Amino acid sequence: QLQLAESGGGLVQSGGSLKLSCTASGSTLEYRILHWFRQAPGKEREGIACISSDGAYTNYVDSVKGRFTVSRDNAKKMLYLQMDNLTPDDTAVYFCASTKALWALPAPCEAGGAMNYWGKGTLVTVSS
Repeated sequence: QLQLAESGGGLVQSGGSLKLSCTASGSTLEYRILHWFRQAPGKEREGIACISSDGAYTNYVDSVKGRFTVSRDNAKKMLYLQMDNLTPDDTAVYFCASTKALWALPAPCEAGGAMNYWGKGTLVTVSS
């Protein structure tokens, strides 16, 4: 059973940067596509980024493209989200997630979709 735990959230000023981390345990990470989601106050949870099992492929939604960078370190069982040029619209609880699917070969991913494993989230607040 894969377990995920996010960290690194906090309060940052508009235009600032923050790097989120997601620690995995309980199961292998290297064959999984990993995702970042976020849920802003009063809004539905949305998938914002994903990364293929080997890190070669990434995908972002338009609202974060060019500002956020997803990366991973399979040896350390870690997933990261570097967030730059933050705006108040980025204020949300951020989640890492994955499905049960294991990929023998790296494949492109698409941000979002139904997930099987979730972390509890970390809050990011961007002040204006």
